[in-house]
Amino acid sequence: MDLLPLDPDELLTTTRSVRKRLDFDRPVERAVVEECLEVALQAPTGSNTQGWQWVVVDDPALKAAIAGHYGRNYDEYAQNPASAAFADDDPRAQRRDAVRSSSRYLRERLHEVPVMVIPCIAGRFEGLPSFAQASMWGSILPAVWSFMLALRARGLGSAWTTLHLPDERAVADLLGIPYDRYTQAGLFPVAHTLGTDFKPAPRLPLADVLHWNGW
Repeated sequence: MDLLPLDPDELLTTTRSVRKRLDFDRPVERAVVEECLEVALQAPTGSNTQGWQWVVVDDPALKAAIAGHYGRNYDEYAQNPASAAFADDDPRAQRRDAVRSSSRYLRERLHEVPVMVIPCIAGRFEGLPSFAQASMWGSILPAVWSFMLALRARGLGSAWTTLHLPDERAVADLLGIPYDRYTQAGLFPVAHTLGTDFKPAPRLPLADVLHWNGW
């Protein structure tokens, strides 16, 4: 599939969490998903374990069931969102309503997305010390980000979601994922995007988050 004419910095700074601009009507070919996953498999992985597994779902009944778990958890979360209080001039406060609107849109239409991808990593994290958890997450999250970048480069998009995970075991049973041996890292709706003209997002100034040689 042809790639968009993006230099590396453009690719990195314009790969957004896409919700309202997902094209729910245009099919996504399996070959394109697999091409992006081939890119993802080149990501760093702790001790070269490559302990990842990728579950791709395009069956309508399975998508609807997964969306049901996601939706119930979303509705509960939306009533008591874990959001910090930001000053009015903070870019996070200025984007809050837009983010909430787009997340609600995805909740309502998640079952329509052409493809869902659930990345998994070998092992369970419960009770592990922080260094072990960091090592495990560090062996799957770079690959997931590479997958999202590969999608963007091909005119597709996704959003990093986790709200199906309160029902992780139920989704594991639904898809045959061995729950005792693999941890799900998220749920990624995949679709072509409506247009490709994404831009860098408002962010806190670097000076507000940068520390040299100590906090």
